[in-house]
Amino acid sequence: MKAGEWVLVHGAAGGIGIAAIQVAKLFGAKVIATASSEEKRAACLEEGADHAIDYAGGFLDRVKALTGGYGVDIVYDPIGAQVAEESLRCLAWGGRLLILGFLGGGPTNIRSNYLLIKGIDVVGVRIGGLNEAALELAIANMRELTKLAGEGKLRPRISHRFPLEKAAEALQAVIDRTVIGKAVLVS
Repeated sequence: MKAGEWVLVHGAAGGIGIAAIQVAKLFGAKVIATASSEEKRAACLEEGADHAIDYAGGFLDRVKALTGGYGVDIVYDPIGAQVAEESLRCLAWGGRLLILGFLGGGPTNIRSNYLLIKGIDVVGVRIGGLNEAALELAIANMRELTKLAGEGKLRPRISHRFPLEKAAEALQAVIDRTVIGKAVLVS
């Protein structure tokens, strides 16, 4: 990631999405966050996103308008399904689609014509895979993230705190998608 690049972060109000916003801003990127509610979009803006939009009903036209028709350089996608397909169309020439999961119901069949026409890279991002294949890189990344957190540059957002005996309520809040950032259990 380079300063000035456009980054589209899906699921941006989740714990990892908020971290993605913060990391992108540390690199000097311009961030468009997607989230499902006004409250979540406001949280994304508070965390540093330059723009926050609703992805329901499609987001391509809004992304193109925000980027002056350019598109985005990177898409961070933990959603998959239809979101991944539309994200390909949002990418600029040489863009990168980072696939982190399938919260939207499953993987998509990525159309290879978009990859060819726009020179797109599609990258699977799974920490377990990195730990297994490139442990030294995984350790270096963790050290850098820990350093940034220690300097206060990465800050988890905690929207819910539950006593340990209410762990089931905490899980239900995650399932109900009312958590913005993280929910924590306290003793």
